[in-house]
Amino acid sequence: MEIELLERENTPKNVIEHCKAVYKKAMEIATNFDDVDKDLIKKGALLHDIGRSKTHDITHAIEGVKIARRYGYDQNVLNIIERHIGVGITEDEAKNLGLPVKSYVPQTLEEKIVAHADNLVSGSEEVDIDFVIEKWKRRIPDSDSNIERLLRMDEELIKQFEE
Repeated sequence: MEIELLERENTPKNVIEHCKAVYKKAMEIATNFDDVDKDLIKKGALLHDIGRSKTHDITHAIEGVKIARRYGYDQNVLNIIERHIGVGITEDEAKNLGLPVKSYVPQTLEEKIVAHADNLVSGSEEVDIDFVIEKWKRRIPDSDSNIERLLRMDEELIKQFEE
């Protein structure tokens, strides 16, 4: 159903492929946890970039929430869409970016899993954490605090489970 919604909203094909790859990675991360809502992760992962049907700037998360709300998705899915960018956006960062001032930092395990899966997919290809760090160093001024949060998220969701 989510793929059909992406298509109905004229989401670019490369974005749909990205969403599928994020879904696959999110489900892989979810296997580390017994108490996670996999249906919520599926919906959130597949719809996290639906706002890119309207814009490719940082407001795509806000646009995505508007679209998903129109289709009756519950607040848990809306939160995943709104909070999936990077490791989240703090209130101060939101203000500096011209977004409505509030925290866009993932709170629940499902929100964190989708956000991190999104970090670990470039286009439709899986990438490692070092790739993400280097990309952020190039693209985000003063990225140190974001990189620290990224590494903490990676530890919480993946590294602690590796043998």
